[in-house]
Amino acid sequence: MIRTRLWFCVPFTLGGLFELIGYIGRAAGHNHPENLILYIIQSIFVLVAPALFAASIYMTLGRLIRVTHAEAHSAIRVTWLTKLFVCGDVLSFFVQGGGGGILGTSDPDKVKLGQNVILGGLFLQILLFSLFVLVSIIFHIRLRKQPTQESYAPELKWEKMLMVLYAVSGLIMTRNIFRVVEYTGGQDGPLLKVEWPIYVFDALLMAGMMAIWFTGYPTLIRAGQGKSFVKDTESGMQLPEHVSRTGVAVK
Repeated sequence: MIRTRLWFCVPFTLGGLFELIGYIGRAAGHNHPENLILYIIQSIFVLVAPALFAASIYMTLGRLIRVTHAEAHSAIRVTWLTKLFVCGDVLSFFVQGGGGGILGTSDPDKVKLGQNVILGGLFLQILLFSLFVLVSIIFHIRLRKQPTQESYAPELKWEKMLMVLYAVSGLIMTRNIFRVVEYTGGQDGPLLKVEWPIYVFDALLMAGMMAIWFTGYPTLIRAGQGKSFVKDTESGMQLPEHVSRTGVAVK
């Protein structure tokens, strides 16, 4: 990430760190269920991590649209695209985090309130991801029907980049749906009484999602070794010199 200057991947990396901290807290609290601090750490960090992943995913689509110079194919004006999704994602992040904080109490009414707040944040995130996937598909179809000159560059691999976005979005959507079902069941629900569902439908899915992202997306950007690369000032990506219209030399 640092070598290729993919600074918009910083939220994604922080999301992975949040997952790690959350599950360390969960493991440490396994034999200490009465420890409120450990409970809050594992609840909040694991809960909000996908919102950080989402921020990088949303920013990627806007950069991909710009780097292919296919702004006319976007269903939402590109200048608003990233702002819309990232602002909604930030709201979802704080709503879920606030709900997770409320859970750290013994008051049943407050616990119920915390669960409802979390559900609101999860529903918002699902709505945003659904809209994001729809916008991505529309862009994909339009660019295939009317490709731009830049989209023909073999080094760009824009369709493979979109496939990565579809894959990671699908995994996060699946995880969010699981968490909605989990919190809908309440504290006495079957999914909160056993350990394995969260490891299968949260930890495993997020690990797979991170593996797809870090092995797929950054390597697709820097495909084509030995070529002269420039930094595209519109998209922020490092691209072969003949692809970027607005590039500056990368040293």
